[in-house]
Amino acid sequence: MPKIKTSSFKYPEGWELIEPTIHELDAKMGKAENDPHDGKRKCEALWPIFRISHQRSRYIYDLYYRRKEISQEL
Repeated sequence: MPKIKTSSFKYPEGWELIEPTIHELDAKMGKAENDPHDGKRKCEALWPIFRISHQRSRYIYDLYYRRKEISQEL
């Protein structure tokens, strides 16, 4: 019988240190995606989404390259 893959995913060691911040940024992203964009140009409606995406990327970059607090797997 073929091996059945499950959908469970094991997070690497140290995930619990950055998990709250990542979840907070994901919640902000969902809120920004669902905000009404009446009266705004198409590009103006995307600015908050780009800002939050950049903030999340910078957070992970700073932890890995500048502070050296997380591993590459994380």
